[in-house]
Amino acid sequence: EPRKPLKCPHVETSFLPDRDRERRQALERERLRDEWRSLQEKIKLEPIEITFSFWDGVGHRHKIVLPKGTTIADFLRAVKRDLADSIADLRNAAPHNLLYVKEDLIIPHHFSFYDLILAKARGKSGPLFRFDVHDDLRLQHDVRIETQDAHAGKVCLKAWYEANKHIFPASRWELFDPNLDRANL
Repeated sequence: EPRKPLKCPHVETSFLPDRDRERRQALERERLRDEWRSLQEKIKLEPIEITFSFWDGVGHRHKIVLPKGTTIADFLRAVKRDLADSIADLRNAAPHNLLYVKEDLIIPHHFSFYDLILAKARGKSGPLFRFDVHDDLRLQHDVRIETQDAHAGKVCLKAWYEANKHIFPASRWELFDPNLDRANL
């Protein structure tokens, strides 16, 4: 019977291919991936209070509580449902004919609040969403300090925007680009 060559126990072999080790590592990666996904799904279900104004030239401030995983389109549907009785313009408006504007950026309907929070999306004057505790910098009256408090977003009809995009504040609004690094502008 042929004899198997013996290996020297003092030689480092961890860099060599090892099927059992690679299989264990792949199983561990898959377990961690599943754990991360389930944690993200739990986070997406956490409630978030969104303050917004229905904007028709004048702000009508409202609040709504939705899960963090809610898309902007679903948020606009909920806004329409909640405000249709009190705001006549919303009664016949379809959600896709509404805009959500945050920090002078028009947020596309396919983004979720979770996506924007996770990516730490930034507007022209700071973070789009910031929910952790921070000092109120408005008390310091120093314009050189980046503001950390986010303004209420605006919900408006696309028709209103099209008719008024040459007038402030709509003249400042632009489409949100997730690839644009606003921190270094």
